[in-house]
Amino acid sequence: MKEFSKYVLATITGLVIFGIIICILSILSLAGMVASGTSETSVKKNTVMVLKLGSVSERSTDNPINALMGQGTESTGLNDILSAIKKAASNDKIKGIYIEGDASTAMSPATAEAIRHQLLDFKKSKKFIISYADTYSRNAYYIASVADKVMLNPQGQLEWGGLAGQTMYYKDALDKLGIQMEVFKVGTYKSAVEPYLLSEMSDANREQISSYLGDIWQQTLKDVSASRKISADSLNAYANRGILFSEATEYLKLKLVDKLIYAPEVETEIKDLMKLEKDDNYNKLTIAEMAGVKNAPNKNKDGKIAVYYAVGQIGGGSSFSSDEVIDQKKVVKDLRKIKDDKDIKAVVFRVNSPGGSAFDSEQIWKAVTELKAEKPVVVSMGDYAASGGYYISCAADYIFAEATTLTGSIGIFGMFPQMGELLNNKLGVHFSTVKTNEYSDLGDISRPMTEAERAIMQNNVNRGYELFTKRCADGRKMKQDDIKKIGEGRVWTGNQAVKIGLVDALGGLDEAIDKAKELAKVKDCAISTYPEQPGFFDSLMNTFSSDNYANAKMKEAFGDFYETFDQLRNLQSVDPIQASMPYVLKIK
Repeated sequence: MKEFSKYVLATITGLVIFGIIICILSILSLAGMVASGTSETSVKKNTVMVLKLGSVSERSTDNPINALMGQGTESTGLNDILSAIKKAASNDKIKGIYIEGDASTAMSPATAEAIRHQLLDFKKSKKFIISYADTYSRNAYYIASVADKVMLNPQGQLEWGGLAGQTMYYKDALDKLGIQMEVFKVGTYKSAVEPYLLSEMSDANREQISSYLGDIWQQTLKDVSASRKISADSLNAYANRGILFSEATEYLKLKLVDKLIYAPEVETEIKDLMKLEKDDNYNKLTIAEMAGVKNAPNKNKDGKIAVYYAVGQIGGGSSFSSDEVIDQKKVVKDLRKIKDDKDIKAVVFRVNSPGGSAFDSEQIWKAVTELKAEKPVVVSMGDYAASGGYYISCAADYIFAEATTLTGSIGIFGMFPQMGELLNNKLGVHFSTVKTNEYSDLGDISRPMTEAERAIMQNNVNRGYELFTKRCADGRKMKQDDIKKIGEGRVWTGNQAVKIGLVDALGGLDEAIDKAKELAKVKDCAISTYPEQPGFFDSLMNTFSSDNYANAKMKEAFGDFYETFDQLRNLQSVDPIQASMPYVLKIK
């Protein structure tokens, strides 16, 4: 028996050691695969860059497990797409761009606008752009409309029906559960709390959403009209006709597309444009592969321009669901390092945030003002730079936004869940409290707030709004009363924000970098991006974290409803005072 136990123990020990060795070898192999995937890409003659439209984030995120399975990255970064298009324009071996459309292209209007602008700039190289899709989503068609030839499957569809904004209201559901929200806000349009208080959209909120959706749609019509040589009025009329379910020949007749072909025939079209024979081959490079194509050597005799990305909700808990979080302590630390770096001559602060914690926004604002005292700061707004996102932007020397960026939303609110009915009457859970002072249990979710407590909270929110509007007024060199007139929590498009003084000019990241160079009085400089992306092993550990795994599974289960579920799940952990954009609005 003794010998048997010894052999069993030795076998188990051997298996454990073997498992550890295999695990280490797998990780090293995986690291090698990822490293090889990011090595330098050689561009061969007669190459076409393939721009496959799908899910686009601000910066690409690598998933080591997906890399091992040959599935690439979780999402394509806008930064990589714009960089790839610029490289394709300047590389003589790349003859053109093939846009592969998709019915499920997932991106915000401002991201689509940025890609479209970069493609228009590419056309100055006199190289071709063609596009094909089995079915075009609206965003995919908006981007593809710049192409010299827009092609569609003979049985395909084209989504062209205007814009619709939709949100979910769950007051009645909360009432049934016995949950009520104690809400404190400043601003007629500060509607982030509406889903908890109402069963349908308020008139003020309907007014602001109609305004910015209408402006985004007009920009879409204007841009597509210019590329397709179809009047904006005609394009709008097509949207009113519900042409999504029309026969493909109707799209051809309306000149929305140039040709109806099946997917395998695209190759012939590309060869014709490249003047190749039928049996000749051409090469393809994806966006991921373009990341390995060398740029022209950086000229940095005048120093560096820093591009700092602030992406996601601000702080540890927001009413706006997001996988990405702006950690104010890290941002403040990073910006101070950049301030002290003598090689960095100016900073482009790339903001893509719907806001979040008012306190954290103030800390970042302070770091931006300190940075601005040492070197020029130019803000480049992405999809959102609203509420707290605008708070951290307003101190900059100059602000750029896309025409369809959502910004403004200058307002503050506080929100506390009150679950006395659920806990006491529905679940039969009761609480007894002993306290030394009147406000010792302020924020207790098991009972309603007193009038005195409500007054304290409303005064706190009012004070936050006064500070927010003062920061905006100082940064924009406007009167505080004028900021309040365009504040009130109202959301504006970039187009509208330029007209009312919240933004200086329309433009993307390139325009912001050019402005930073101008303000710093430099020409030959390198562009450095911050913060650094997580390395391989950090990404690997992050992939295996329990929170990320659980969130990924919940996303699969809830689909489009995940963000709403995540808001409800985090009600109690949300920072009490918020500078956050109104809820999650689905633009369809």
